Amino acid sequence: MLRSKRLEVVLTLEERKEGEALERLGEARKQVEAHKEQVENLERYQQEYRDQIRASQQGVVAVARLQAWQAFIGQLDQVIAQQQRQLLQAEQVFEARRLEWLQAWERKRGMERYIETCRQQEHQAKDAKEQKLADEAAGRAFARRQR
Repeated sequence: MLRSKRLEVVLTLEERKEGEALERLGEARKQVEAHKEQVENLERYQQEYRDQIRASQQGVVAVARLQAWQAFIGQLDQVIAQQQRQLLQAEQVFEARRLEWLQAWERKRGMERYIETCRQQEHQAKDAKEQKLADEAAGRAFARRQR
């Protein structure tokens, strides 16, 4: 069996690994997008809440109510900070998955190039063999005519 044919099994495995790495990359991207959306939603909610507080402060506001608003804003700050940390972690996972996929893609691409090189060498060897056989046949035919 030709070397290029035998190597196709290895190429199939590399293609599978690259596909799996691409799936993991896609999942990591979804996680990043979900965390970004969560942070944006929380920040938007916090801004809306602050706007409502400002609008309601046109008159006299009880100290207890003001303190409750500030406490809630503080809690939102903590939740947003936590979500931002989770977003950062998701981005780090995404980058790691991107590098894994890139390495898998490079291994697959390298195997494709190697198989192509093997095919070219096999083709050249086949051509050389056919040329040699043709030369030998021509030589025998010439020798027969010389007799």
